[in-house]
Amino acid sequence: MEPIIQFKDFSFKYRAQAEPTLRNINLSIMPGEKVLILGPSGSGKSTLAHCINGLAPFSYAGEASGELKIAGKAPKDLGLFGLSKIVGTVLQDTDGQFIGLTVAEDIAFALENDMVPQEEIFARVDEAADMVDVKALLGHAPGELSGGQKQRVSMAGVMVDDVEILLFDEPLANLDPATGKRAIAMIDQIQKKKKTTIIIIEHRLEDALYRDVDRIVVVGDGRLVADCPPDELLATDILARQGIREPLYITALKHAGCQIFASDMPRHIETMKLEKYKKPLKDWFERTEGEKKRQQAPSALKVEDVYFSYVPGSPILQHIHFDIKKGEMVSIVGKNGAGKSTLSNLICGFYKPTRGRILLNGEDMASWSIKERGEKIGLVMQSPNQMISKPMIFDEVALGLMVRGVPEGEIKERVFDTLKICGLYPFRNWPVSALSFGQKKRVSIASILVMGPEVMILDEPTAGQDYRHYTEIMEFLKGINENYGITIIMITHDMHLMLEYTDRAVVIADGHLIADDTPANVLTNGEIAEKAYLKKTSLYSLAVNCQIGDPSRFVERFIAYERENRRGKEGAHG
Repeated sequence: MEPIIQFKDFSFKYRAQAEPTLRNINLSIMPGEKVLILGPSGSGKSTLAHCINGLAPFSYAGEASGELKIAGKAPKDLGLFGLSKIVGTVLQDTDGQFIGLTVAEDIAFALENDMVPQEEIFARVDEAADMVDVKALLGHAPGELSGGQKQRVSMAGVMVDDVEILLFDEPLANLDPATGKRAIAMIDQIQKKKKTTIIIIEHRLEDALYRDVDRIVVVGDGRLVADCPPDELLATDILARQGIREPLYITALKHAGCQIFASDMPRHIETMKLEKYKKPLKDWFERTEGEKKRQQAPSALKVEDVYFSYVPGSPILQHIHFDIKKGEMVSIVGKNGAGKSTLSNLICGFYKPTRGRILLNGEDMASWSIKERGEKIGLVMQSPNQMISKPMIFDEVALGLMVRGVPEGEIKERVFDTLKICGLYPFRNWPVSALSFGQKKRVSIASILVMGPEVMILDEPTAGQDYRHYTEIMEFLKGINENYGITIIMITHDMHLMLEYTDRAVVIADGHLIADDTPANVLTNGEIAEKAYLKKTSLYSLAVNCQIGDPSRFVERFIAYERENRRGKEGAHG
């Protein structure tokens, strides 16, 4: 059997670069295989994907050397159109993938291009929509959909064309944990049903391994660092060396001094053989301390019994109440479409509550204008593209100050200071378009931070970030929280972020507040996790399977240990 994708001594260099992005890649993928490609940002994993689907060199110019064959042919002989008949791609930023005015039109696009008869188009669109569970949305406009729904529509749009290879570029980036699990299960189902070759590019290894993959390919600095089954990879330290987050239960076992063996099948916590790990883990749990309780601070933002509906009689939020203290870092979690973003719009004054009050420092904000709120409360949206309006980085960060009439000299000083805090100072004269998604994210944070807010609300601050950039952004937010006393509220789907960086989680499901507790308690409570589409942490399963009496305390001690470790490392660098 011939490989469906074959790289032989393949290198690729983008036109504007001095050094190649990919160097001497040798990789064969067989028909029907399911391969996960991992690597930090800038490692070359996206370029590898672009070479497979033809975006490089057809859309992103560059030179290739060595050999690449897709379904036995060279990409230059197939052309971009020929390749698109073999490889279907679901992009990370699904907004860039929609063409139709309705979901049905969008899914049908490829078939219409091929002049497929109308009856057949209807049948195939129906079948694809059914497979990814979007049949009820066929009449909707793509712009109205949640992140998870958009992703499924994109999947249907590429599946409808009967391609041989499906390439998923970070399918989990914008999804809540339960929807993410469903996406991974759906990809698995497609592979089993259609025998399609599947390639998944993802940062979130633990979530991507929810269903088995045949192999994991690790890319680092333009080269292949590993290509092996998951069990073998998890028994090495390659992931840690490449700055890729290991599954949490693996990290916990390593903290306890355990060496992981491939023969114990570590790829899933549910089926891993844990006998030899129980004693060291229990010992570690008993000698590790939890975190000290923090002093109570005065209230920064208080939401009192808030109700809201767009249409009278169908409430989006009901009886929402919580009190966030000065200097806290809090996460607001819940499934896609639960009302989390609506809540942040109410706090910022874009909407008015139907009932209830929102107070800042004890003062009711009902009579404040959006501008007055904006001086105290900054909102960083999920997609930087929604916020950025200037072509140059400096101008973008300076915009808010210019609008407020701050003197030019002061603007320059404040912008430069903020760019330094955000690690963007070297790029101060660059155009925004030259930045990566993660850097654009930091520009959007900088443009809010420069205004000196008391409270910052961040919608999915780490979506689409690899572990190193994720840690950079989170450490940076933690730094501004600790050094400048800014209260930080994060709307997030990332359970690890919630565990590792916030002291409290406010959980919303179907417009109701269902919990306001420590992240460890929330993520070890099956009922809450299920209602809010969260995912019980694998640390919980590890504790239960190793017969540790109090899984919630185990999770808390793990977090405390991780934080302490990080502080130690910072101290060493400092």
